[in-house]
Amino acid sequence: MKLIKPLGWLAMLFVVQPLMAQNVNVKSPDGNIRFELSLTKEKPIYRVSYKGKSIINNSGLGLSFKDSGNFVSNLKMLKPIYKNGVEQYDLVVGKTKHVNNSYREAIIPLVESNSLQRSINIVVRVFNDGVAFRYDFPQQKNWAAYTLTNENSEFNVAGDPQLRILSFKNYDNAHEGLYEKMPLSALKDDALVDMPALFEFPNKVYMAITEASLRNYAGMYLGKHNGGLISKLSPLPGQTEIKVKAIIPHHTPWRVMMISDRVGALIESNILTDLNEASKIKDVSWIKPGKTSFHWWNGDVMPDTSFMPGVNFEFNKYYIDFCARNHIEYHSVIGYGGFAWYSNNWPGYGSPGTYSDVTKPVGSLDMQKVCDYAKSKGVGVHVWIHWQALYPQLEAAFTQFEKWGIKGMMVDFLNRDDQEMVKIQEDILEHAAAHHLFIQFHGAYKPTGMSRTYPNEFTREGTYNYENNKWRAEGLPPEHDLDIAFTRLLAGPTDYHLGGFRAVPPAEFKTHFIRPEMIGTRCHMLAMYVVMESYLHMVADYPEAYEGQPGFDFVKAVPTVWDETKVLNAEPGGFLTIARKHGDDWYVGTINNSRQRTLKISFDFLPPGNYQAELYQDAADDYRNPNHLTKIIKTVSNKDVIDVPIAAGGGQAMRILKQ
Repeated sequence: MKLIKPLGWLAMLFVVQPLMAQNVNVKSPDGNIRFELSLTKEKPIYRVSYKGKSIINNSGLGLSFKDSGNFVSNLKMLKPIYKNGVEQYDLVVGKTKHVNNSYREAIIPLVESNSLQRSINIVVRVFNDGVAFRYDFPQQKNWAAYTLTNENSEFNVAGDPQLRILSFKNYDNAHEGLYEKMPLSALKDDALVDMPALFEFPNKVYMAITEASLRNYAGMYLGKHNGGLISKLSPLPGQTEIKVKAIIPHHTPWRVMMISDRVGALIESNILTDLNEASKIKDVSWIKPGKTSFHWWNGDVMPDTSFMPGVNFEFNKYYIDFCARNHIEYHSVIGYGGFAWYSNNWPGYGSPGTYSDVTKPVGSLDMQKVCDYAKSKGVGVHVWIHWQALYPQLEAAFTQFEKWGIKGMMVDFLNRDDQEMVKIQEDILEHAAAHHLFIQFHGAYKPTGMSRTYPNEFTREGTYNYENNKWRAEGLPPEHDLDIAFTRLLAGPTDYHLGGFRAVPPAEFKTHFIRPEMIGTRCHMLAMYVVMESYLHMVADYPEAYEGQPGFDFVKAVPTVWDETKVLNAEPGGFLTIARKHGDDWYVGTINNSRQRTLKISFDFLPPGNYQAELYQDAADDYRNPNHLTKIIKTVSNKDVIDVPIAAGGGQAMRILKQ
């Protein structure tokens, strides 16, 4: 529940407040983060400090509108409204079950001094783990709608911190690529920086910039500007000038700076869900997170059979039976050999044609029979679908899916984050919820905390992930997994095509579209199920790759939603250990870069009592066979500390059960 009144109601009152001083100062509840705003004749200026040291130097705020000029200079500040608030709520899906975070807030009304006298409120919230601001457009007599050409939010980062970023040349992208590491001063002038972006300061203070509650607005990037950074918005399709069209009242997403001198605190943070609305889904009893098969990744593998593999009942039955035997909650109906399960004339999964009908399976597939069989085995069915095939028949499709008994779907190849696409994705979530369907977005922009508002959003891709081992000559190195964990993972659920059980030494890696290989040890893969947050983790290899293999018992047991998350060890680019609680049990995952090391892991996060710990560790011969592991069972308590030897590209996983 929220302990302050809704902002939209308050904002309508501010334009009548008397003129006051031109400075605002807001501190976090613990006093470590300070946000200051001052109004000059030229523009509003803000700055941010952490423990007395500047993180963001003087940075301007402003907006540019088509046909009605800029909202930036010759402004008046009316009396700010200060509030202390608490975000207290339960997450249906998330890294934490019960959230209770305090913040301090200022709502700063700004009014033009000219004849237009338009009013915009700058709303600021300062938490112990970060600060966020947004622009609110209150209802007003002389301004009913706006067309935005630029949002000019500056981020003049102090000093020359080390960046860990993903950048592009244009806005139409799948938000996938390898990360770059460089000082801020080396960033190219034309770089379009995706978010979250991580900044590491010399005194081991960390900041990540991203956004929260992206709704009915354009997705934001960062660009170079006068030695600092400035917001860049994805333009509406077919042109480059206009970014957002909106009816007033309206507001932008939150511009978020996550800040701490412990980088693990950024991973633990719930600030993005804090900044989103409460769930719009009142009855959440049907929302069941879990793990899923995904046979496209393994190349549609199945053993020699007495029937022809393809888009048919028998092929799907093979994977459903595997899921049922191993308590894997969902099976994915995708297609076969590059062709989708629904009627269409498309040349491949990602290549739109002139006809598709997602309410009609191809002639070889009886979808009702598949769903009925899966239900009899205690397995749910979810389907893959291209968004351009789905969206034109959204309501008809969801009505039919619900009738068949489908539980959810992967919506793929979105590849945009302009205002139109942002609205399309929320439309999909809203309609899906009405038909008790969950959504898994692929080729999609980062999460912005919307899984609080729509908990039927289970996960998002927007990651350069293990699918690339099917075609990338070098494969994905373990360093990339760490880059993802310290950047993209900060935004929330991260779909990564987990589950490859064919690890090879890096020098022996070869690309295989069918039965892809992995770089990194078996224990590294097990740990990724804990490290990566996703409410629908894949078990993407084929059944014979798993059954009877060491470590598969961990994959079967590991949950996908959590009551609590703690980061135990963290060094960007080096290693990461995360402990997550589910019920009375804990799961711990450690991933390592390509340098062998020994890490100390303390069990001081455990409540009092004795626990049985199942430890999955890299075997002594991992350099020859990285699929080998050693399983150790021991009794531990919160007073214990262990030394964990970790291979190059290795990892360690633990399942800790209350005795």
